[in-house]
Amino acid sequence: SQRFGHEFMEIEVCPSGKLRYANNSNYNNDKIIRREVCLGPAVVAELKRIILTSDITTVDDENWGEPPAARRQELEIKIGNEHIAFTCAEIMSLADVQNSPDPKGLTVLYYLTQDLKCFVMSLINLHFKIKPIPP
Repeated sequence: SQRFGHEFMEIEVCPSGKLRYANNSNYNNDKIIRREVCLGPAVVAELKRIILTSDITTVDDENWGEPPAARRQELEIKIGNEHIAFTCAEIMSLADVQNSPDPKGLTVLYYLTQDLKCFVMSLINLHFKIKPIPP
């Protein structure tokens, strides 16, 4: 059984620099958290650098198998004319990666998603600081 229902985190960065973030954990019947932030060109360039240096464009998800509908992880990236999309079973830890049919490819995906989540969450937390740090 699913403890919390349909859970997701969605991050979209437009070429214009608009960052859209949505998180639905369904924890304690929480509502979907949505945030929008405008990023400067240097931040967008750093985000692109993180993606392009991750080697994600060399990964092929053909051997990953079809993930279960309830516990899946998706990553879609569009940069310039390049569009890649991956779907796999939810990765809970590096043990899941190492026990998979394609540990090398899933390792790249795992670390890239962790890096992107940390980067975006830092931006969101900086922008929407609830208790500002006193001067």
